[in-house]
Amino acid sequence: MRWLLMICLVTLSQVNCISQQAGCTVAKDGSGDVNNIQQAIDRVPENNKSLFIIMIKPGIYHERVVLPAGKNHVRFIGLDVANTVLRFDNHTGSISPSGDTINTYTSASFFIYADDFSADDITFENNAGFNAGQAVAVFAHGDRLAFYNCRFIGFQDVLFLSGEKSRQYYKRCYIEGTTDFIFGPATAVFQYCRIHSKKNSHVTAASTPAESPFGFVFLDCELTGDTSLHNVSLGRPWRPYASVTYIRCRIGPHILPEGWNNWKNPANEKTARYAEYKNTGPGADPAQRVPWSRQLSDEEAKAFTLKNIFGDWSPPYQ
Repeated sequence: MRWLLMICLVTLSQVNCISQQAGCTVAKDGSGDVNNIQQAIDRVPENNKSLFIIMIKPGIYHERVVLPAGKNHVRFIGLDVANTVLRFDNHTGSISPSGDTINTYTSASFFIYADDFSADDITFENNAGFNAGQAVAVFAHGDRLAFYNCRFIGFQDVLFLSGEKSRQYYKRCYIEGTTDFIFGPATAVFQYCRIHSKKNSHVTAASTPAESPFGFVFLDCELTGDTSLHNVSLGRPWRPYASVTYIRCRIGPHILPEGWNNWKNPANEKTARYAEYKNTGPGADPAQRVPWSRQLSDEEAKAFTLKNIFGDWSPPYQ
């Protein structure tokens, strides 16, 4: 059922007033239009061309959720980021209800195949556990995806930026995990985010195509880790031309002095595109970095703008 919605959303940086838009409200207690998130997505028209807002009231929504291709222009709005949680426990090696063995590509809690999706104040979680192996919280495949003040929680392979042509924007988000917990081929910008490691392993595993000028770009982020950690790398290349850049980030002592890892393949050192610029903190000493990574010049750093990175797309609701 389509309906008229008037809300005022208060974020850390601004107030957005949204009026007269189609959508529905999800509430576990029955006070909304539907009781779970997938039911709300099922109401989005096929080949949707206008904004469809899904308001999600606080609660733990234990479900596997799919936003199919064609159900574009959907916006999730949570009312409490800490207590509005989309959670599931898929992981590699387990068996799906259809009898298939789950792999990395099918292990997510939330699958996004549609374009022009955004989310505010939602926690996306895969709670399969520390020893479960690959267990994705969000499989982000569509183009023009944006997340604001969201949390991504899990262990290995938490945030899968899976579309080679996908452009994604994360602002003031919190992302935590153990191994390769931000990974994939997409072009993505993380701005004012906190990236938290829970194991001596690797933050990123980019698989950027050779023809993509930008991969993962971290702007003014903070990298933290559990207090026991001291041997975490900024990234290792899942594919040879992996591109990851950290700009003006504060890097904690959990990051190893050499910074980067070649994934036990010296050939990757000739092709991986790893760079930093004016990072600070105990884990940011450029003199100790591996020689095959780069420190950008002032002129080179000027290229890392949202317009240059995303082209004709400007992320909404900034």
